[in-house]
Amino acid sequence: MEGFLRFLVAKVILLALASSFVSCYDPSPLQDFCVAVDDVNGVFVNGKFCKDPKYVKAEDFFTSGLNIAGVTMNRVGSNVTNVNVDKIPGLNTLGVSLVRIDFAPGGQNPPHTHPRATEILVLVEGTLLVGFVSSNQDNNRLFSKVLYPGDVFVFPIGMIHFQVNVGRTNAVAFAGLGSQNPGTITIADAVFGSKPLIMPEILAKAFQLDVNVVRFLEARFSSKF
Repeated sequence: MEGFLRFLVAKVILLALASSFVSCYDPSPLQDFCVAVDDVNGVFVNGKFCKDPKYVKAEDFFTSGLNIAGVTMNRVGSNVTNVNVDKIPGLNTLGVSLVRIDFAPGGQNPPHTHPRATEILVLVEGTLLVGFVSSNQDNNRLFSKVLYPGDVFVFPIGMIHFQVNVGRTNAVAFAGLGSQNPGTITIADAVFGSKPLIMPEILAKAFQLDVNVVRFLEARFSSKF
């Protein structure tokens, strides 16, 4: 019996080692969540269903309009034009997308994260201050740079990052993202404008603010002023 147990343990270890070489991590998610269901009549996939190849045409891989500036007359002074899988169906499963970002003078793309993508940005017009903050394990270090036309900056996946127009004229940037649907979590909107709202007392303690300040912020962000 003891010899059999040793054999069984050794076999389990070998199987574990073999499986670690075959599959080292879960596949990357393509949407916020994909809850498992037993009912096959209500299937939602992690991404999008695929069109029958014989019906695919060139238009499935095409869009236009990135030469048109986005409207920046809003509370943050910027506009993001997305070119993701919803805009170009042919991006499905290809793991890449694109954005154009327009900035008014003083405008910003507020601190946010992309949960499913690294971003690489190139500035084509104006002057931007950009940066990202590393994780708690790295002591939340700020990596920041002023960019001029032709400069490129990378924001690692999941890191909180931002861009601010520090020039006197409009600014335009283009960015590639490593997902067909990178997702965006704008920190202030998510924290102070969630639905339903987070209890003000929780945020007051988390941010070391007076609870009335939190209530004011939640009123502002929940109404999308």
